[in-house]
Amino acid sequence: MTYATIKDIEAIEQKMPWEELDVPKTVYGALSKTASKFPKNNAVSFQLLSGPNDKAETMTWENMLVKTNQAANLFRSLGIGKEDVVAFILPNCNETVLTLLGGMTAGIVNPINPLLDPVQIGAILRETNAKVVVTLKAFPKTDVAQTAAKAIELAPNVATVLEVDLNRYLTPPKSWIVPIVRPKNPVTHKAKVMDFSVSLSQQNTTLDFDEAQEDRVAALFHTGGTTGMPKVAQHLFSGIMYNSWLGVELLYTENDNVIAPLPLFHVLACYCILMGAISSGAHVIFPTPAGYRGDGVFDNFWKLVERWKITYIMSVPTAIAALMQRPVDSDISSVKTAFSGSAPLPVELFHRFENTTGVNIIEGYGLTEATVLVSFNPIHGEKKIGSVGHRLPYTQTKIIKSTPDGIVECGTDEIGEICVSNPGVWAGNTYTENDKNKDLYYNEKFLRTGDLGRIDADQYLWITGRAKDLIIRGGHNIDPALIEEALLGNKAVAFAGAIGQPDQKTGEIPCVYVELVQGVSVTTEELQKYCEENVPERAAHPKYVEIMDELPKTAVGKVFKPDLRKRAITRVFNQALEDAGLEARVKQVADDSKKGLIAQITKHNSDEAVQAAIGGFVGHWERV
Repeated sequence: MTYATIKDIEAIEQKMPWEELDVPKTVYGALSKTASKFPKNNAVSFQLLSGPNDKAETMTWENMLVKTNQAANLFRSLGIGKEDVVAFILPNCNETVLTLLGGMTAGIVNPINPLLDPVQIGAILRETNAKVVVTLKAFPKTDVAQTAAKAIELAPNVATVLEVDLNRYLTPPKSWIVPIVRPKNPVTHKAKVMDFSVSLSQQNTTLDFDEAQEDRVAALFHTGGTTGMPKVAQHLFSGIMYNSWLGVELLYTENDNVIAPLPLFHVLACYCILMGAISSGAHVIFPTPAGYRGDGVFDNFWKLVERWKITYIMSVPTAIAALMQRPVDSDISSVKTAFSGSAPLPVELFHRFENTTGVNIIEGYGLTEATVLVSFNPIHGEKKIGSVGHRLPYTQTKIIKSTPDGIVECGTDEIGEICVSNPGVWAGNTYTENDKNKDLYYNEKFLRTGDLGRIDADQYLWITGRAKDLIIRGGHNIDPALIEEALLGNKAVAFAGAIGQPDQKTGEIPCVYVELVQGVSVTTEELQKYCEENVPERAAHPKYVEIMDELPKTAVGKVFKPDLRKRAITRVFNQALEDAGLEARVKQVADDSKKGLIAQITKHNSDEAVQAAIGGFVGHWERV
């Protein structure tokens, strides 16, 4: 349907309740339906290398159903029932898609970010009690296999490891060279190791068991990425199919080609893209195992768009910024729209992309705990730059705040915590650990997201901050506690406050302010090196360390981070203005009731010059 206004959303809801819609109960049901409608249509394409003429492997819908049957049969043969877990530690490839679909057909699938630390991966495997793990066979220029082996050693519940060999995607002479230069991977765990492709080929091409048409937990996705031990969220088939239905209802048709250089361990690629395609018959293209991070992807991106006649581009702000550093050197007239998610898109970058490509960008909002989608800007109606659009059909959003009299709902344009209820929210059961579900809901129905925002008079949702203080670096969530706890292990440090400072490339980068133990001396260089040695993930290493005489604190002695954010904004913006040769400076950073923190800039230079210097940062500024 055409989605232009909130009235279009309401019209969908008025037709019938969500529970009465004719939507398949399971992902396998949706896949079977689409395979019968469009058997010979392209479903998923993957190319190992990024060149526009490089080899690609394409599965039709018919072919993908057959291979999903084989994957599900394989997992069942390895002891996976509907309450058992298949985990995968994989980059993108066709086997990742088959593991995802076959895993949730036979049992429960658990995608894991292969860039996590082995200790974190091991903790997730123990938390989910995964019996089977699908991962890479050792391959040049990646340590996924080695990381997985170390993690599995920490998870004695894993009985079987299935290895995917990426060498099959190469052609001679490269395919001849890989066995010679393949890195060593000494295995110390006790799990049985098998070849995924060989094992798959031995299975029947039809499903060996009857798939129960019932709502159940089908997937377990970990949140964040750099927290000490990531939380694990539970996803029901009903929530997954809700997101799949949104794809066909609001966006995709069988004639669409969607480029998705995003990881399949993340809900954005799995649900918004792949599941939307499964319900609609759209064709999804995954270029390189590492997506946007793959060699040559940015340089070849527009050529890939032309090759595959892409209609929808799926992206994140950091990728969009990188693409704007390359010329649009191909025919991209097939593109209808680009979507941006995971983090706020700077206004300057928004305009630059649209002016350069002639393609509209649509921003949206979702989260793992809600089985992803909550809102996005209208496809055909007014797009309010900086907002994340209207709530989606069958989704309710509320803004709440704490008062002396308890929690109350906010009025129009009043900032508070965003709360969400929709078919993707499993109230009371969001996380696998029950303790983590305490105080997570408003009125026992609405998920408290931890994000701050407001709803304007036209029902557009605006994100203004994060109640949980997460640092979002290029869409990657970093828990500031990870940095703070590491620094507090240094005998010279009394207090530490980590925040995200503005960055034109990634949106935010970690920075930390430190108060020293009285009478103790240490340099910022020494503290930075200490972080590099003691903060377990590279993305969380602070890029700026400052020692203060005393950190700002609340009445109960907690570090008061809004003052630190103001300090960082002032420093970063002033440096950018100085580097641009401007006299204008940040006079102060004020709290705005609608926009959050806003930098007030002196009038020494023109608005155009100031915008050119600091317009690439996420955030707002005004004249004083």
